[in-house]
Amino acid sequence: MKKYSLSYIVVLALIIIIDSSSALCASPTQKDVLAAMRKATEFMVTEVSCSGGYLWTYSDDLSRQWGEAPARTSQIWVQGGTPDMGECFLRLYKTTGDEYYLKCAEKAANALVYGQHPLGGWHYFIDFDITGLEEWYTYIFSNFKWGMEEYRHYYGNCTFDDDSTVGPTRFLLNLYLATLDPKYRTPLIDALDFILMSQYPNGAWPQRYPLRHEFVHDGLPDYTSLYTFNDAVINGNITMLIEAYEKLGDVKYFKAAKRGMDFLIISQGPEGQAAWGAQHGKDLRPVWARTHEPPVYKPRYTIENIRALQNYYLYNGDRRYLMPIPGALQWLEDSAIETLDDGRLKLGSRYEKVTNKPQYLHRTDKVNDEGFGLWKLAYEPDESSRFTTVDIKSMKREYNRLCSLTPEQAIEEYKAKRTRKRSVPKVEPTAASKLIDALDARGAWVEDVVVYGMDVTKRYPKGEKFNNYNPSVDDDHASIHIQGISTRSFVRNMTIFSNYLKGVK
Repeated sequence: MKKYSLSYIVVLALIIIIDSSSALCASPTQKDVLAAMRKATEFMVTEVSCSGGYLWTYSDDLSRQWGEAPARTSQIWVQGGTPDMGECFLRLYKTTGDEYYLKCAEKAANALVYGQHPLGGWHYFIDFDITGLEEWYTYIFSNFKWGMEEYRHYYGNCTFDDDSTVGPTRFLLNLYLATLDPKYRTPLIDALDFILMSQYPNGAWPQRYPLRHEFVHDGLPDYTSLYTFNDAVINGNITMLIEAYEKLGDVKYFKAAKRGMDFLIISQGPEGQAAWGAQHGKDLRPVWARTHEPPVYKPRYTIENIRALQNYYLYNGDRRYLMPIPGALQWLEDSAIETLDDGRLKLGSRYEKVTNKPQYLHRTDKVNDEGFGLWKLAYEPDESSRFTTVDIKSMKREYNRLCSLTPEQAIEEYKAKRTRKRSVPKVEPTAASKLIDALDARGAWVEDVVVYGMDVTKRYPKGEKFNNYNPSVDDDHASIHIQGISTRSFVRNMTIFSNYLKGVK
C-alpha cells in the first residue's frame, strides 16, 4: 500500500473542496438566482432610479449619467431606458410571481405618466426639475457638432422617433392588461388617441406632433412635420395600433393602422426607382430633413418596408400589399454596386432621385454660424461612408412563398405566429453563475460601456454647474469608454436569469 505524506493529503483535500465549491457555483440553485435578481434590482431601484425612471448609462460611482446624450440627474429617458426597464420588471413579475417586481414596474409607469404630454405622447426624456432645462439645451444638448438636430432645440411637443411614444404606450398596455388597474387605462387611451390624432389624412405620421414648423437652421426648414419612415415612425405606429386593436378590440385602431399600411403603397417611388426614403414630402417623394439626411432613396427603409408589407399581407390577407414588392426588389438588385462572395448584394446607403446614383456624405471642415459642422454630398465614398448589404435571394424566396399563400392561409399563418409559444433559450448553469459572480457588493454590474463625450467648456465655461459633468475628450461627438452601469445590460442579464429559472426543475 502506497503511503502519502500529510502535506500531500492536505493539498489533495483542498483541491477536492475547491473543485466541489466550483461545481456548486457553476450550478446555482433557484434560491441563488432569485437572491441575485433581487439584489441587482434593489440597487437599480434604490440607488440608480430617478423617481422610478431610468437613463441608459451611469458611471460606476453614479456621478455622471447619459441617455442618448449627457443627462441631468433629474432626467429619465423615455426613448428606451424607462419603458425597457418597466417591461423587464413586468416580465420578472410574471416569471417569479414576486409582487416586488410588479411594484418596480408600476414605479416606472408612474414616472412615465408624470411626464406624459397633455395630448398623450412623450418627448425623448422627462425632467423632474425644469429649472435650468432651457440652459441645458443651449449648452449641453446643442453641443453636438455633427447632426443630432433633435437635441438642439426643444419644441415642447412629442416625438415618435425611436419608439419614444410607442415604447411607453406598449408598456402601459402590457401593464394594464396584467393588472387591469384603471389608473393605467386613462394614460394608455390618451397615448393611443395621440397616435390617432397625429396621423395625416393620407395615413402617414410626422416625426413630432403637435406640428411646430419653428426650428429653421443650416439653410433647411424644420424637418419634424415630414412623412417619416426614419427610425420606425410610420411602421412602429402601425404595429402599435394593430396590437391595441387585437388586445382592446376598438376598431378605430384597426382603421388607422390600415390607412398607415396604404401609405406605404402610395409613397413608393416611380418605376425604376420603386423605393422609399427616410422622410417624404408633400409630393410623396424623399425630401431633405436633418443636415445629414439629403433627399434620397435608401435601401435600409426599402428593405424595412418590404418586410412590413409582407407582414401586412399576413395580417389581413389583402394581396394589394404584395404588389409594391417586385418593383422594390428589382430596385435593390439594379442598385447593387457589388455582389459579395456569399451572394449578398452591397449597396450604398443613399441613392439620388431620378439618376439613381449612389451618394455619400462627407464631413467638411466648415461650420455654420451656430457652430455646427457642415456636410457635402459626393458620388465617391470616403473612409467614413456606410453601405447596406442585402440577401436578395432570400428576400425573393420569401416573397414567392407569400404569393403562393391564399389570403386565408396568410391570415392563418399570422394567427399561428401570434399564438405560438416562444421557446425559452437554454441557459447553462455556468452562464448564470458568472452573472452572480459579476455582481459587486452593491448589486451592480459594472462593465466597459461606450458613451458620447463632449467638451462643454468650449461653449460654457461654467459647465461644472451641470451636475459636475466633466468630459474627458475634446470631440463633441466622439465615443469614449468608461467603467459604468448599463440599463440595457441589466435587462439582458435579468432575461438570462429568468430563462435559467424556467429551465430549473
